[in-house]
Amino acid sequence: MVVLLAVVLFINYIDRGALATAGPLIQRDLHLTNGQYGLLFSAFFWVYAIIQIPVGALAERYGAHRVLTVGLVVWATATALTGITSGFSMLIMLRMMLGLGESVGFPTVSKLLAAVVPVKGLGMANGIVAFGYLIGPGVGVFLAGLLIDSVGWRGTFLVFGACSLLWLIPWLMVRLPKLATQRADPSTPTLRMVLAQRGLWGTSLGLFSSNYMWYFILSWLPGYLVKERGFSMHHMENVATAGYLVNGLSAFIIGWGVDRYIARGGSANFGYKLIMLIAHVGSIPAMLCMGLGTESMAVAGMFGFQIMMGASSPGMYAMSQILAGPKASGRWVGIQNSIGNFPGMISPWLTGIIVDRTGHFALAFVAAAAMSAVGIVGWIGIVPKLAPIQWGTPRGVKPPVDQAADLI
Repeated sequence: MVVLLAVVLFINYIDRGALATAGPLIQRDLHLTNGQYGLLFSAFFWVYAIIQIPVGALAERYGAHRVLTVGLVVWATATALTGITSGFSMLIMLRMMLGLGESVGFPTVSKLLAAVVPVKGLGMANGIVAFGYLIGPGVGVFLAGLLIDSVGWRGTFLVFGACSLLWLIPWLMVRLPKLATQRADPSTPTLRMVLAQRGLWGTSLGLFSSNYMWYFILSWLPGYLVKERGFSMHHMENVATAGYLVNGLSAFIIGWGVDRYIARGGSANFGYKLIMLIAHVGSIPAMLCMGLGTESMAVAGMFGFQIMMGASSPGMYAMSQILAGPKASGRWVGIQNSIGNFPGMISPWLTGIIVDRTGHFALAFVAAAAMSAVGIVGWIGIVPKLAPIQWGTPRGVKPPVDQAADLI
């Protein structure tokens, strides 16, 4: 199950990142400004961010495995239709449709992981899943580069969309544990109960900070390397692919390392929070090197950021899964991802405006460095000690007989 979930988020990020690789060609063919190009990335998040909350509730109510299946069909269709788009307006609508489909990813995956994987294995499980979605953009850049040369950017989207549907074959055959397919019952924590948790707001602010940097890089790295640093398309593809691969490997190694630390008696609270602190502090000089340094410093900064981003990835969801537990992880991560993905509406569009007005990316990287510092407040300052929350019985629901006896 963990491998299939890693693969589906791998596909998720290949499909959403294809636009960045084909961006220079799409801009040329459809005569888009940098502002319009940035708006395409933001349009995805208009739907993706807002719909996360109801998606998390649907995953709790009807089963995360079902919601994930429907979402993949929607986003694969949107990806394929992008290949026949005729203009900016149609492209905007398809990016919103893609956001609708892909919004199911993290709430459903977190619900399934929390239901099956014990706390001492969540680091590795989330590391494997993170490896999938973190290398997805890199593999997408590489594959899209090859396909664009042979079938053009339109054919590339058609191929990506059709191939995404192949994931359904093993997924519909797998037999999931009963706990992973269980629907909501009267003991399921309510939305109000989840919203009352301080930890929810800490993980949401931390993800907001992380995603500002991540979506900035995901959306603009190809354009930055080509326009600002003078890389050729093929050189850009090689460097970007290597960076995303380093990102994924970092997540895998750190996830394994945290689990080993916990298995030897270490504290999950200390292990995950220390990694988050190092990752956000380390991202600040990496961003500044990319924006203000020489070409060599910029490349080093890019790889440094990918290492830091990968290191923090397992904890982004493992911390929430530990706190929320299997009963509330879908709804918790839905809310967290809704708040945490608002930077997707801001970062790509704001970067396009900055580049249009200044002609350079330097100020955009300075803004990303400042946002990295905000993440420290969320992950370290607001998130309480990591331990499963003891959810009370929702109002209006009588406790089971044995629980009532204990209360008496």
